[in-house]
Amino acid sequence: MSYFGKNIKKIRGVKSLSQQAFAELFDLKRGTLGAYEEGRSEPKIETIIKIANYFSIQIDDLLTSELTVNQLLKFKGDLTTYAQDVKREQFASIPCITENTSSDYITYFNKEGFVKELPALQLPLNPTKEFRGYTVTNLEMTSHDKGFYPKDVVIGEKVPSTIIKKLNNGTLVFVLVDNKLIFRRLYLTKGNAVLRADHKNIEDEEFPISDIKELWRVRYVFCRRIPEFGDHVEEKLLLIEQELMKMKNRLS
Repeated sequence: MSYFGKNIKKIRGVKSLSQQAFAELFDLKRGTLGAYEEGRSEPKIETIIKIANYFSIQIDDLLTSELTVNQLLKFKGDLTTYAQDVKREQFASIPCITENTSSDYITYFNKEGFVKELPALQLPLNPTKEFRGYTVTNLEMTSHDKGFYPKDVVIGEKVPSTIIKKLNNGTLVFVLVDNKLIFRRLYLTKGNAVLRADHKNIEDEEFPISDIKELWRVRYVFCRRIPEFGDHVEEKLLLIEQELMKMKNRLS
């Protein structure tokens, strides 16, 4: 009896299929299947492929070795072997400054052990770059009911001190300076960093760039609510609707 014959007989036993039921699955006659199992006849390649695909078995395994019950039942032992062969994707772990940890962060920001103990977000970002999460705690970056609200989280990429002067004015940043964590827009003027809020009633804060201990350029934002679309979107939709009405009137 060939390996193929032994294997399909074992498959039938494990899956509790009669010769007739198995044969019907693959448009075979029961007698033809019996001949395969007894090694009196060789199957067509199309039949081998159908059976291998149906039961998720490698064609080589089906033809050249005796299948085990574990292979057919997909026991955990089989899955464990498979898992070891899989290269698991690792998301970057992003330490996140929260309202409860912000005061300690100001003191221990440069202590690796402390940073590792911060709450972390797992995100599909470039693991070779350094990111930090920051939880918004005020309404300084809100204007006309749009912008950032408390509990929103921004993800910043670290900007080396030598690169700060090259950032564009208006860049969203959060900065550790003068024993404060400040989330605002950055404007540069004569060696100083001006941190400006979007809220019109908040005064600018200005510091020498050399006083900045850390600066993170905001790359990603997670909002706790669904953000509203800007008025310009609504205006465009209204214009489109008006144009459609004009076209309809011309055609009628």
